Amino acid sequence: MTTDPLKAIQQARIELAACFRWTAKMDMHESIANHFSVAVPGDGQQFLCNPQGQHFSRIKASQLLLLDANNPSTMHQANAPDPTTWAIHGALHRNVSDAHCIMHLHPRYATALACLKDKTLYPIDQNTMRFYQRVAIDTGYDGMGLGNEAERLTQCMGDKRILLMGNHGVLVIASTVAQCFDDMYYFERACRTLLDCYATGQPLDSANHEVAEKTAQQWQNYGFNFGQQHLNELMAILDKEDSSYRL
Repeated sequence: MTTDPLKAIQQARIELAACFRWTAKMDMHESIANHFSVAVPGDGQQFLCNPQGQHFSRIKASQLLLLDANNPSTMHQANAPDPTTWAIHGALHRNVSDAHCIMHLHPRYATALACLKDKTLYPIDQNTMRFYQRVAIDTGYDGMGLGNEAERLTQCMGDKRILLMGNHGVLVIASTVAQCFDDMYYFERACRTLLDCYATGQPLDSANHEVAEKTAQQWQNYGFNFGQQHLNELMAILDKEDSSYRL
């Protein structure tokens, strides 16, 4: 990882742009809605995020907005972000010290789980066990993520880094772009497995606490920078298919 602030910001731009493109390829996006952000070197209050009205599949590194979470005039600027982007990500970057990278989506399976009365991600396979007792669940949905609702969301995470937003979607925070995307990717896969099992009508075969916690710890300590390797491979594929995300 570079220690040069300018190079670090450019690398963050490129990695975040790659995540937007890949999210679109997996159909986990909602056209011009949803949003990602990453703090730039400094006090964590300045961050990059997607511009308003830009489809995930077209986002380029240079198009990402640089915002200040403490600037009250942000929404009056000519290049103002989407109101929910500013509200949710601004609140998180202000209030959650380790929210370096934030990704908020309404992907199919995580959103479906968020709409069930029982929103528990049961430990039924290795991917679901990865998140065992590591997901905060918000059951207080009170409209779109604006104003007080955005501030409320920052209180819901506690010591967790994934928030299943009841009747809404999912939000992930992490220390790096790569880790954030990797968590989002595997969380959606975990939700898909659970919903597929529910569709059979058969009882779930959940692991016991000891096995589920052991597996979660194994994921946590897996090593060799798994998330960064994952993102590097996705960027290599994009570079062959359409490297315009880097521009």
